[in-house]
Amino acid sequence: MTNFIDELKFKKLLKDGMKIHVGGFLTNGSPENLIDLVVESGIKDLTIICNDGGYEGNGVGKMIDNNQVSKLIASHIGTNPNVGRLMNEDKLVVELVPQGTLVERIRAFGAGLGGILTPTGLNTIVAEGKQIIKVKDKEYLLEEALGADLALIGGAIADNFGNLKYLQTMRNFNSMMATAAEVVVVEPIKIIEEIDPENVITPHPFVDYVLVGEPNE
Repeated sequence: MTNFIDELKFKKLLKDGMKIHVGGFLTNGSPENLIDLVVESGIKDLTIICNDGGYEGNGVGKMIDNNQVSKLIASHIGTNPNVGRLMNEDKLVVELVPQGTLVERIRAFGAGLGGILTPTGLNTIVAEGKQIIKVKDKEYLLEEALGADLALIGGAIADNFGNLKYLQTMRNFNSMMATAAEVVVVEPIKIIEEIDPENVITPHPFVDYVLVGEPNE
C-alpha cells in the first residue's frame, strides 16, 4: 500500500543534482505545495522536466526564480520571461523538445523502451547530434527515453490505496510522468476511501508516496 507522508518526510527525499519530473500544463495540475517544499529545502543543481517553464512566481517558475535549476527540459518557455533571461545569461541550460516528442520520450521510459523514432525535428536544430534511422526508406530521429529520479504529481484524486484519477484537464503530463521516475510523490486534491477500479488512471504500484496536508485548490 502507498505510504502517506508529511512535509518533513518529503523533504528527506530531496537532494542536490536530482532530475525531477513536474506535472502540469501552464501550472494547470501542477503540484504547487510540493514545489513550495522543494523551494524551502534549498536543494540546487536540479534538472527539471516539465511541459513549460511555468510563470514567474508560479509552478516550476518558483524553483527557477530561486536559482535551484541548472537545466530545464520543456516544450516552451514563453510564459516565463525569467527563463529566457537566465538562458541568455548562460545561467540556465534550456533544452526545448517538441511537445509530442517530450511526452512520448517520457512514455517510452515508463514502458521500458530505449526511445522513440519520430520525423519531428528532422532538418532542424532539433536533429543536431542525434542519430537518424531509416525505416522503409523514411528517415526518423532517435529520441531517447526520458526518466527522472523523482516525479512530482498534481491534479489527482487519491484513494486510501494510492490509486489516482485526475480532475479533467489536470491529467495532462501527470499520468505519464507517474510511470517514469524512480520515486513518485503525489499531491492530491483530495483523498477518498476508494476509487472505482474502472476509473483508476494511475494504479497504486506506480505511486510511492502521497502527501497529506492542506489541499491545493
